[in-house]
Amino acid sequence: MISIYTENVEDVWFGVAYEEENIFATTFASNENGALHGLLASIPFYVHFQRSRKPSAFAEQVITALKDIYNGRSISREFALSMECLSEYARNVLQVVRMVPLGYVTSYGAIAKIAGGSPRAVGRIMALNPFAPVVPCHRVVNSNFTLGGYGGGLKAKLAFLQREKQGYMRKHEVPFNGRKLQVFPVEFVLERLEKSKC
Repeated sequence: MISIYTENVEDVWFGVAYEEENIFATTFASNENGALHGLLASIPFYVHFQRSRKPSAFAEQVITALKDIYNGRSISREFALSMECLSEYARNVLQVVRMVPLGYVTSYGAIAKIAGGSPRAVGRIMALNPFAPVVPCHRVVNSNFTLGGYGGGLKAKLAFLQREKQGYMRKHEVPFNGRKLQVFPVEFVLERLEKSKC
């Protein structure tokens, strides 16, 4: 049975839906109802679940990781994500997005080159990402370094990227299944936004 746990940490509600040490969904929201809605919308409708008022040791680890990601810090642990109920294409896209490192962004088109499909198809998968922010869809932007879309709102996406800047100056390539995903410093997006204000 899936357990659902939510917790308020520094005025942000984080949540996880999990069974043993497999994650079915993660989320963050400004209120408890938003976090619960995000989790329930992401788990299969035919699966039994229970709400936990006290976290297991695993849930505590996930909440700590979510808080760290939210605050622009890297995490050392790779969590097992339960993707069996997703299409093969969605799994491919999410696995590629998961490879985008802290401090960098990539484009919908670059993801499509690795996972297949079109930039628009990648955007649709990003909109339904059940593992935000563990699968960092906030790090996927338009090819011209404008923000694109974001389920949590563009203000939240920009805040994520501002917290994640690391001072990198050069693009980088991330190997993935024999291919290379091009990633660019977060600063490219932030500079583009500054120029657009002028």
